[in-house]
Amino acid sequence: MSDDVRDRVRHGTDETAGSAGGAVGGPDETAAGAEQPTNRVRAAARSFGITPEDYMLPARHLIRIVGPDGRVCRSAGEDPEPGHDYPLPADEDLLAAYRRLVTGRRLNEQNSALVRQGRMAVYPSSYGQEACQVAASAHLEPQDWLFPTYRDAVAVISRGVPPEEAMTLFRGDWHSGYDPREYRVGIESTPLTTQLLHGVGLAHAARLRGEDTVVVALCGDGATSEGDFHEALNFAAVFHLPVVFFVQNNQYAISVPLERQTAAPSLAHKAVGYGMAGERVDGNDLVALLAVFERAVRLTREGSGPLLIEALTYRIEAHTNADDATRYRTDEEAEHWRTLDPVTRMRTYLSDRGLLTDDLQAEVQAAAEQAAAELREGMNAEQELDPQELFAHVFTVPTPQLVEQSAQLADELAREEA
Repeated sequence: MSDDVRDRVRHGTDETAGSAGGAVGGPDETAAGAEQPTNRVRAAARSFGITPEDYMLPARHLIRIVGPDGRVCRSAGEDPEPGHDYPLPADEDLLAAYRRLVTGRRLNEQNSALVRQGRMAVYPSSYGQEACQVAASAHLEPQDWLFPTYRDAVAVISRGVPPEEAMTLFRGDWHSGYDPREYRVGIESTPLTTQLLHGVGLAHAARLRGEDTVVVALCGDGATSEGDFHEALNFAAVFHLPVVFFVQNNQYAISVPLERQTAAPSLAHKAVGYGMAGERVDGNDLVALLAVFERAVRLTREGSGPLLIEALTYRIEAHTNADDATRYRTDEEAEHWRTLDPVTRMRTYLSDRGLLTDDLQAEVQAAAEQAAAELREGMNAEQELDPQELFAHVFTVPTPQLVEQSAQLADELAREEA
């Protein structure tokens, strides 16, 4: 964003900061004037020694630590903008994330193969976006929650859900395949953007119960055009909820390019309109993503309110196996993004630093192959389905219509067996 745009935003924010204090706030904030959201944003800004506007606006440059060639773009702590300082993550965290990155890539490949073999009905691949997927849950504690979309299977697996359970939804079963409460992961939401509202609602409930819970809610760039996006961010900001909104900007809402989606300087700049902080990060740079998420989750847990992260990345494969991406983008464009591949970039970076030896790389790849083999075996196994489960979990007390339909189905099944 240009400086003049930044100045206009800053001026507007200054004008609203004084008046919004009495008009905006959840029930407890209104009762305790000093705890109003705008004051908490100011407190967070003071902790960095910057203005609230510079805290809420994303850094002028895209946050990137490791470049496409796998070399460090800057040294730790050299970020020129105060308040947007992102030190290098610890070596053990980088290696752990790399393991999940390689496994995520291999599972994306395996899932696409399973679709071609007819073992899965559909798969919205995140090939090329795996760094975003891995980083989303990297800094969550066991009590925290993740609310994913249908394209976030790798994020779900990175949170600890077994791959076969995470893929159940895509073989056409009626349930998600895993217990959301066990893993603290919401169902991979197919309706666009509804998961943000679910995440905000859970964060609000957790706060009312006095629980230490942070929510990371994921969506794509297309979701930012939905009304649910506005409602979720506005409610979270007004009630100062511990939510990190993570927008994976992969350039297309199915076939609609980003420039047809928004006139904003960036999706991260939308945050200031809600009174929360926003940041833009290279979505193919796992090191930068880990650093940005560490800061965001920490600030949110400490009470600074919700934050918005926009990651610039690219969906290398088509929207799903039912989509023909050549109808709305060129092969040259996709090939360009292949040169920015997050797996290659991270492998080069770790190898150059001596953290990733040939033996360790072989071990990491073997673990990924094992995960793919287990997934393949599980998805190839024939399932014994009970058609009556269609009626079992619709209502606590089934309606007369459901009871009647269930009885009709039971009668038909009995006659078939006879």
